[in-house]
Amino acid sequence: MKIKVMSLYVDDQEKALRFYTEVLGFVKKADFSQGPYRWLTVASPDEPEGTELQLALNNNPAAKAYQEAMFQQSQPAAMFFTDDLQADYERVKARGAEFTMPPTDVTASKIAMLKDTCGNVIQVTQLMRWQG
Repeated sequence: MKIKVMSLYVDDQEKALRFYTEVLGFVKKADFSQGPYRWLTVASPDEPEGTELQLALNNNPAAKAYQEAMFQQSQPAAMFFTDDLQADYERVKARGAEFTMPPTDVTASKIAMLKDTCGNVIQVTQLMRWQG
């Protein structure tokens, strides 16, 4: 088995698509509608055939409550990994991202947190080599 799609609830799919492509730099993978339902995914430009992130409209009361609680507690809805957190931090910040935590050293990694403009906190992580 392997992971092909993970869902992330967003309060506005069009705004989410702009943020995840224009600010973070992901590429649109799938975008089709049937009636009021829209299937929208993005993927990493480094692995366009890899795992997709579904930007799912938050119109389910249980999902909305979960999303809002996670956001209020500053808990990340998703984690993305990078080889150069400082460079990605500067690139994404220059494109208008609002960081709630700048790059910060934690155990065996550096992390930064940002708001995705669609109701989520996102964590970006750079794993560090263990200095032992």
